[in-house]
Amino acid sequence: MAHSIKRIRTIALVGQSGAGKTSLAEALLAKAGAIAAAGSVERGSTVCDYTPLEKQLQHSLKLAVASFDFHDTKIHLLDTPGYPDFLGHALPALAAVETAAIVINAQNGLEMMTGRFLQWAAKRGLDRLIVVNKIDADNVNLAALLERIQQAFGKECLPLNLPAGKASKVSDCFFAPAGESDFSSVEEAHRKLIDQVVEIDEKLMERYLEKGEVTPEELHEPLERALREGHLIPVVFTSARTGAGIAELLTVIEQLLPNPTEGNPPAYVSTPLGGEPTELQPVPDPGKHVLAHVFKIEIDPYIGRIAVFRMHQGRLTPGTQLYVGEARKPIKAGHLYLLRGKTQIEVSEAIPGDICAIAKIDEIQFDHVLHDSAADAHVHARPLELPTSVFGLAVQPKKRGDEQKVSDVLHKIIAEDPCFRIEHNAQANETVMRGLGEMHLKTVLQKMSTQYKLDLDTRPPSIAFRETIAARADGHNRHKKQTGGAGQFGEVFLKIEPLPRGKGFEFVDSVKGGSIPNQFIPAVEKGVRGVLASGFVAGYPLQDVRVTVYDGKHHPVDSKEVAFVSAGRKAFLDALRKARPIVLEPIVNVEIVAPEERMGDIAGELSGHRAHIKGSDSPRPGLVQIKATAPLAELEHFPARLKSLTAGHGSYSLEFSHYEPAPPQLQQKLIAAHKPQVEAE
Repeated sequence: MAHSIKRIRTIALVGQSGAGKTSLAEALLAKAGAIAAAGSVERGSTVCDYTPLEKQLQHSLKLAVASFDFHDTKIHLLDTPGYPDFLGHALPALAAVETAAIVINAQNGLEMMTGRFLQWAAKRGLDRLIVVNKIDADNVNLAALLERIQQAFGKECLPLNLPAGKASKVSDCFFAPAGESDFSSVEEAHRKLIDQVVEIDEKLMERYLEKGEVTPEELHEPLERALREGHLIPVVFTSARTGAGIAELLTVIEQLLPNPTEGNPPAYVSTPLGGEPTELQPVPDPGKHVLAHVFKIEIDPYIGRIAVFRMHQGRLTPGTQLYVGEARKPIKAGHLYLLRGKTQIEVSEAIPGDICAIAKIDEIQFDHVLHDSAADAHVHARPLELPTSVFGLAVQPKKRGDEQKVSDVLHKIIAEDPCFRIEHNAQANETVMRGLGEMHLKTVLQKMSTQYKLDLDTRPPSIAFRETIAARADGHNRHKKQTGGAGQFGEVFLKIEPLPRGKGFEFVDSVKGGSIPNQFIPAVEKGVRGVLASGFVAGYPLQDVRVTVYDGKHHPVDSKEVAFVSAGRKAFLDALRKARPIVLEPIVNVEIVAPEERMGDIAGELSGHRAHIKGSDSPRPGLVQIKATAPLAELEHFPARLKSLTAGHGSYSLEFSHYEPAPPQLQQKLIAAHKPQVEAE
């Protein structure tokens, strides 16, 4: 069916694992007639959990797209995993939609990821909708849950409908507010909704106060603005299992949620060569040049690389010539697909608001911008703020000779998962997989074993310590070499100073009067950077250092790049000797959810490993959520200890926080183990 832009809706289902997002997607697809009947997660028959591993584990591992028609509206529905370990697959969905639907399990109430997703969606300027699912479950107090939602997230969280008939159906509070409900009053809920919406428009509010009522037509524009500004966060009630509230949710999506011309426009950044970055906003106009953002890559064992993208501007048809990111050579999009889980539906065009896919183009990577104008080569989408992967496993193939095959497979997984990375620790001679948690890396290993028939040996990796300096210092070196013919000469004076934690490295050229010609400054920087990677006192990379080159000497004949590389390196080493170098250790944020009665044991366990407990909360009766910071080096055996302390009922997540100086004893141990051989002048 051909659609206008105003008849397109994009919505991401996000929230804690176990909230029923995949089952909710099934119920919506079935109610809209896109599939014959709703599948089951337990039977492995859902549209969105289609990989063998997802069917085996019975939960989502990746972002899935399910596009379908409802009446005259095209709905692009994104189903996301809820475990913190798979945020690399969930957060990209927020870059592709106008609306984030935060799904809550009515039995479990507000959980760790509920508030996080609301915050992330607000930060990206998305409309937010709260979906309370599983309202038919036993021992559920929906009135108390709604009150808790409003306490936690504000009075702007107002119900669009309320459960009725002992949660067997819902009563509308917006379109036709005349029904009964299991708690509260439909009429009162309707009045609160209207009051909240008209607050956004002074003239409408005056008319409302005079007349006592406003028409749905009058409410459309202020409602859209209230959603866009976060002045209203609607709450709806559903049961994916019984179908209660599913038809009403489809109506809400169709009639109340924003189309691509509404909502807050996505931000792109243009960084022309040598120019300052400027923000630009794509215009949802098919007549303009193409801008589309790739937010998902999937490597299909049969089809190859599939790039899934959101159209923000222009019109795309099969055969269109496209540029990928900053590449100068165009590619041709042969076929264009809508996705419904693993099913690919070929289409003749994509317009702003559409979520589509193209296949078999290896040049396309995650976060690339697709465009049809060479002038847009330096246009990038606003970066996604993805968590840093700190959980690691050192790996090597079980079978000798599989090294290249393992490398190829790991790079396929890296292409699909922006929070999975590989690093090689030359000092320890180990290859380390890094992810967001134990479950993240466990599923990577399972995928490698089942899909690619590769098995790896694993062990805890070396900790990613870093080095920095604690004081300012000056450094100097003169490199002079005479071998009979043309010699080598370069002299460098520099100073170094510590930067605030997390600032990385800065190289500043403040040479005046041409004492070091401009063409040799990059050589000095190259020499300095050569020291950064190998460290100084313990062999770990240096960071949070500013190096300023302020003077030097050159020779009109003998000065060469190699001379200034060497002089820069040795001058930096000279300064480091005087700058009180120290070792930094990674600190992580830890969140633990466990039975309430085990809080004392867990707090004791954390305190015994140099952790600082920041606070605790009770997401629901009987559970405690503990927030702490801890050195990553101390958490090697924590997962096993947590499992033991909670009889397997505790869960945790790690998120990189910052680096801070390691304790003196640990510093001395690391320095002694390294036995550095600093090059003498």
